[in-house]
Amino acid sequence: MPEPTWHDVVPWPDEFAQRYVEKGYWEGRDLADHLAEVASQVPDALALVDGERRLTHRELTERADATAERLLGLGLRPDDRVLVQLPNVLEFVVLTYACLRIGVIPVMALPGHRKHEMTYLAEHSEAVAIAVPDVLKGFDHQAMASEIAEQSDSVRHLLVLGESVAEGNIDLGALCAAPESTPDRAELNRHRPDSRAVAVFLLSGGTTGLPKLIARTHDDYAYNAKRSAEVCGFDSDTVYYASLPLSHNFPLACPGLLGALLCGGRLVVGSPDPAKAFPLIEREGVTATAVVPAVAQRWLDHRAEDSTADLSSLKLLQVGGSRLADEVARRVRPVLGCTLQQVFGMAEGLLNYTRLDDPDDVVCTTQGRPMCPDDELLVVDETGNELPIGEPGVLLTRGPYTPRGYFKAAEHNARAFTPEGWYRTGDIVRLRPDGNLVVEGRDKDMINRGGENISAEEIENFAYQVDGVSLAAAIAMPDPDLGERVCLYVVPKPGYDVGLSDVHQVMENAGVAKFKFPEKLIIVDAITTTKVGKIDKKELRLDVARRLADEHQQSAADAVGA
Repeated sequence: MPEPTWHDVVPWPDEFAQRYVEKGYWEGRDLADHLAEVASQVPDALALVDGERRLTHRELTERADATAERLLGLGLRPDDRVLVQLPNVLEFVVLTYACLRIGVIPVMALPGHRKHEMTYLAEHSEAVAIAVPDVLKGFDHQAMASEIAEQSDSVRHLLVLGESVAEGNIDLGALCAAPESTPDRAELNRHRPDSRAVAVFLLSGGTTGLPKLIARTHDDYAYNAKRSAEVCGFDSDTVYYASLPLSHNFPLACPGLLGALLCGGRLVVGSPDPAKAFPLIEREGVTATAVVPAVAQRWLDHRAEDSTADLSSLKLLQVGGSRLADEVARRVRPVLGCTLQQVFGMAEGLLNYTRLDDPDDVVCTTQGRPMCPDDELLVVDETGNELPIGEPGVLLTRGPYTPRGYFKAAEHNARAFTPEGWYRTGDIVRLRPDGNLVVEGRDKDMINRGGENISAEEIENFAYQVDGVSLAAAIAMPDPDLGERVCLYVVPKPGYDVGLSDVHQVMENAGVAKFKFPEKLIIVDAITTTKVGKIDKKELRLDVARRLADEHQQSAADAVGA
């Protein structure tokens, strides 16, 4: 493996770094040190609940130390990368904590990723290990990881969670088990990372399909979690329910897993399915959780049909990932009996929250305001000129927890960041006089399916691999449950019939994550272009909206006729 790749990580300019230290945002300590300090203060308080498995803060720290020692025994060292693709389980938490302890960097893959995405992430991060379940929801992650490892120049270890660990692979359950003896903490401390070092790699949405790696440092990510916890009212009595995949920034540190643990609170892992979540909320006395709009809608619908579970402990429901419809927002308090908090943020940094004492008008119709006084915002027009308050435009930002560039992506960074260090978020927002933001949409060619960003360009590239496709255009079509779904317009070559299954087969063969598959195919004779010759996607979005409205109207008429 190469030496630590500091030159591949874009630093904050010295004058900004100094300001963030002086103002106390950056504390000069690694995340594991923060966590261990809390464990020393509340050692016997419950920290983690995974089904019947329960760990106190002391037990969690002891397991993390033991796991870190075992990782060192495997030859892992600070700055090595571990590609992590695990469900919400105890081992995810212990492995992540162990990596933070010795400066090994977890690369947070999503459970839905497949060989196409995982191969790229392993190569781009130069991962030395991959952590996967053996089989999850019928998919053989271990076999996939083995294929990736065989083709990789860097991957040396496969860490597998489950009962069927293949010979030669490492049992992740055993790796994360309780210590058999007291770990050598002096040796562990010898590998303690610098606070400015990368703590974790998060994934971007990626406008060209494959995600960019976002390098979050110990300093900035500790602030991310701790300040979020302050804004959200977390304390030692907090019981946080993680239903979204923990590899996402939202449930990981906004405040999420890290925020709850850093307050001396408790993390409960589980499913977003309300039939499973509601009894668990009652049993564990859950006080806070985070969901995406599609899950919020499912919870509201389920609660209206089944009110048997006692949800009185639940005080806070965070909703983010995509825009929550105002009318859905207004139902949260009456139906679920808890405070709604809208969250608009990004793995690249900036976090906006509605506050717990905001009036209903703010909570239900805005996506909040920045959590840090040194979060800088610019709303600009297409030419980069700053717009007045109230005018919708593209959001630019920089601040103490918004990195200045993606990892090993100099060419992309030149487009995504201005020379002054402003990150071009791609979000179209309107800034209200009270400082709250209203998200109006995206200026990039992205589709937000239930909080998962999908590149239209990536879908189109696969469509062009189908025999008979002359022209392809992927767009977002509105959906009441997920916000948006993928719709594909295709102009076929003469004499060819193109079906949705043809596109799916190409993507299946390439090992693409299922959530990216188009869900509607529209065959047309021609696609309108703009004056400069680009496909007019605005017109296509209007067209699919008309088609969906017509289909809805026809379905209603058929129902009446029946």
